Amino acid sequence: MAHAAPATGAVTRRGALPDVFSERTHAIARWATPAVLGLVYGYWAAANTRYGGPITGWNLLFGFVTAIVFFAVYMGVQALAPRMPREVHAVLWGAFAGIAVGFLFSLSGRGHTWLASTILGLVIGAVVFCTLFYRYYTHEDAEGHRIH
Repeated sequence: MAHAAPATGAVTRRGALPDVFSERTHAIARWATPAVLGLVYGYWAAANTRYGGPITGWNLLFGFVTAIVFFAVYMGVQALAPRMPREVHAVLWGAFAGIAVGFLFSLSGRGHTWLASTILGLVIGAVVFCTLFYRYYTHEDAEGHRIH
């Protein structure tokens, strides 16, 4: 007769996947992900302001300042949002995503109005809000505590 092997401490609940990364890897990823996203965002913003022209010092400065601001705001939202209720948590990430996309869109072309950038930012923010609210709502118990 076959018997089940004893489970290791890696699986925390039935059906859950084991955490294959160490705490050190998670700590590095908490800083590396916003840094890489900030650099990509800064490069994208700088490329949008060039309009296909040559790279200048002011263009590089704009890209790095944009990357630093994106990184700082991302880290702020990442630190603040988990302490909030699921509605505010989703609103923070939705607002961050909507503002980021709207700003890039406003830089992308000379024919775009501020109204088009605002509408696109609101649409993206609403989609991110709905998606994250659904995720947070389905991963909490009736009292609002996160299920781990």
